[in-house]
Amino acid sequence: MSLTLHFHPLASFCWKPLIAFYENGTPFRPVIVDLGDEQSRAAFLKVSPTGKMPALRDDARDRTVLESTIVIEYLAAYYPGPVELVPADIDLAIKVRQADRFYDFYVQVPMQKIVGDRLRPKYKTDPFGVEEARAQLRNSYAIVEQEMQSKTWAVGETFTMADCSASPALFYANKVEPFGDKFPAVKRYHDRLLARPTFARVIEEAQPYFKLFPYNNG
Repeated sequence: MSLTLHFHPLASFCWKPLIAFYENGTPFRPVIVDLGDEQSRAAFLKVSPTGKMPALRDDARDRTVLESTIVIEYLAAYYPGPVELVPADIDLAIKVRQADRFYDFYVQVPMQKIVGDRLRPKYKTDPFGVEEARAQLRNSYAIVEQEMQSKTWAVGETFTMADCSASPALFYANKVEPFGDKFPAVKRYHDRLLARPTFARVIEEAQPYFKLFPYNNG
């Protein structure tokens, strides 16, 4: 098998390429990385020197591809399937990439700030930074609320890379800064994502690891 994906089932940025693989039924060999295990960490650092996941190895083309968005772009270019996650139309592709960046930078990043703070020792927490992150998430929810008033998916009526990005971003963000009743369009979009079979599969595969996630505790 040519493609190997190095990832962790709980990592939000790893969910993006997993959804892309499953959407098109692209065959790959999964390698779960445990950075806490010396042998697993050493092996992974040979693939990704920064230690960041996910990492895609393509033996057939002798290429290593890093960063979740670039992995999906790579799959779209060299292993395309029936679901066009990166549209051929340039203007539409730009909209998809812009939405992908929005969910990564303005939903995933502040969500990870909150999660990361919960994993710190109590004397090294950053309450001010967490409040900033929460404010960023609420602002992002407001933007998505307006965007999703008349759309099924992130850029229209077709599931794309932007939805691969939105899926883990909104799933985890809702755990640390719940949507509540103020953002009904966001909740409806989130519900559609949850009902997507490929995303449901990713969540199911992550179930054994959810005990490691620091859920909202007030």
